[in-house]
Amino acid sequence: MSRPDGGAAGQRWVLQFCHGYDGPFLDCARQYAALFHGTEFKVCTVYLTGAPSAEVERGSASDEVIFLDYRSKDVRGLKLRAIRDLKRIAASRDFSLCIAHRFKPIYVALLATSLPVIGVHHAFGVYARLGRRLFINRFRRRLLLLGVSDAVRDQMRGHLPAWPAERIETLYNRIDVEAVQAEQVSREAAREHLGLPSDAWVVGNVGRLHPDKDQATLIRGFALALPQLPAGSLLAIMGSGRLEASLKALAGELKVSDSVRFLGQVPHGRRYFKAFDVFALSSDHEPFGMVLLEAMAAGVPVICSDCGGGREVVEGVGRVFPLGGVNALADCLRQGESAFPDRARVASRARLVEVFSDAAVHVRFWRLPLVQRSLSSSSLG
Repeated sequence: MSRPDGGAAGQRWVLQFCHGYDGPFLDCARQYAALFHGTEFKVCTVYLTGAPSAEVERGSASDEVIFLDYRSKDVRGLKLRAIRDLKRIAASRDFSLCIAHRFKPIYVALLATSLPVIGVHHAFGVYARLGRRLFINRFRRRLLLLGVSDAVRDQMRGHLPAWPAERIETLYNRIDVEAVQAEQVSREAAREHLGLPSDAWVVGNVGRLHPDKDQATLIRGFALALPQLPAGSLLAIMGSGRLEASLKALAGELKVSDSVRFLGQVPHGRRYFKAFDVFALSSDHEPFGMVLLEAMAAGVPVICSDCGGGREVVEGVGRVFPLGGVNALADCLRQGESAFPDRARVASRARLVEVFSDAAVHVRFWRLPLVQRSLSSSSLG
């Protein structure tokens, strides 16, 4: 484990504590570190699990990155070693605030420090367990819970009814719009990279091949709509997972195997979203849906199941269909690009910038009461 060097005297710090950097969580760390760019604060990001990585250090957008390098099995139970390590880090600098992602880091941060803690939740059902509710209630006075969508926030409020509403808030996930758009390649280059025909009408989907993502509904809806879609239309699914064989079998049963492309795991997949004519998310529950933002950044129309946070992302700019709604999804696909006139595309870009950009969420974050109280003597940037 690397150690912080103590920093300059008088320098104020924010401690960010993450379970790991797998999947979308590296960008989550970047999102929260970016909130302090241009302020007097430096950010120290600590990863509970995951080996040291120069790429992760760069991607964390932090002034200091520490890898505790635990394995998942090492932080089960009471997590005493992790508490000891974080306590040592917290004592090494003048930390004003801790931002902890997911329940396990929140648990450790509350026991290891006396700092105000912002606990960020990226999933449903975190406080369905009585033990977690009892634990978290002990620390209510120095804890703010954030959900990545109103759907996550509202579920937490339901599980913690005694909490004041201002202690359980929403702070949306977001992207650096300009950086993501600069990374995305042209339609032609994206299709060449993914092996997709240049002249096909392509429905795109990105996600693990997992029951939560419900690509089975997507394949059924596509198969139902296919006779009315442009000749040579394709469904391209980017991702891997344990359902790959069963999903391929389903495409075979529906006689659309030739029209469904399983692209596998594509490194830096968001670079290639311009390959799609429409992006469809079919999840049966989705706390947020970062891929929707990445599709919107590419200028691709979006269709989304009514899966929780996804509706909030596309509201007013995309099409929403009921969970498992094969017929409704097929109707959305049949309408094709005619369902997304130019004004809708303009509105989608505007919503991305006004609600889900780093700059927009920066303003919201600095208005949170706990942030203002914790950092009131400092420049807010």
